[in-house]
Amino acid sequence: MSDTESFIDEVNDEVRRDRLYGYLRRYGWIGLLAVVLIVAGAAWSEYRKASMRADAQALGDGVLSALSQPDPQDRSAALATLEAGTPKAQALVALLTAAAAQEAGDTATAVDALNAVAIDPDVDAIYRQIASFKALTLQSETLDAATRRQQFSALATTGTPLGLLAQEQLALIDVAEGDTQAAIDGYQAILRDASVTSDLQQRALQVIVSLGGAPDLDNLPLSGN
Repeated sequence: MSDTESFIDEVNDEVRRDRLYGYLRRYGWIGLLAVVLIVAGAAWSEYRKASMRADAQALGDGVLSALSQPDPQDRSAALATLEAGTPKAQALVALLTAAAAQEAGDTATAVDALNAVAIDPDVDAIYRQIASFKALTLQSETLDAATRRQQFSALATTGTPLGLLAQEQLALIDVAEGDTQAAIDGYQAILRDASVTSDLQQRALQVIVSLGGAPDLDNLPLSGN
């Protein structure tokens, strides 16, 4: 290689280095910012995880402390003071509060706690359905039959976890209103459902017989539950 070519290569290298340093001076802060953001994001993620674990532990300790109260009214009051960080946790605490209030004979408080869960759109559907079902059963003596029938009908959808139990409640409303045939038909429909549990199946058979009906035993599904 000639001296001229060597000199040209050195000049080109210098030019490239100058350009590189220029780019670093001009845009290097972007890379530095990216590194800072990545580190900060990782730190924030770890902080959130630790905070969530601490909150969950605190809530668990609070629930255990509340449930250790021997008096159901004290349990209900202690549970009502707990603050849960997620909708699911709030729903579970509300269900426990309702159970304690019901045991204490405070039906109004139990119903209020259950209804709060039933109408919360942030709570999983199964918790809303359980809360709604339980609230309706607690109001069998205070809520008119038409309203209970309408709301139980909404829960009596085929395939839902509480569907057959809601159908049973509808049949019981028929019994209370003196519509014996409607009640028998309702229980027969429960018996024919493949998802019927053995306990519900036995109750349906007993009620049909007590109402003077004849259970349709030929189409009775096998229940392993």
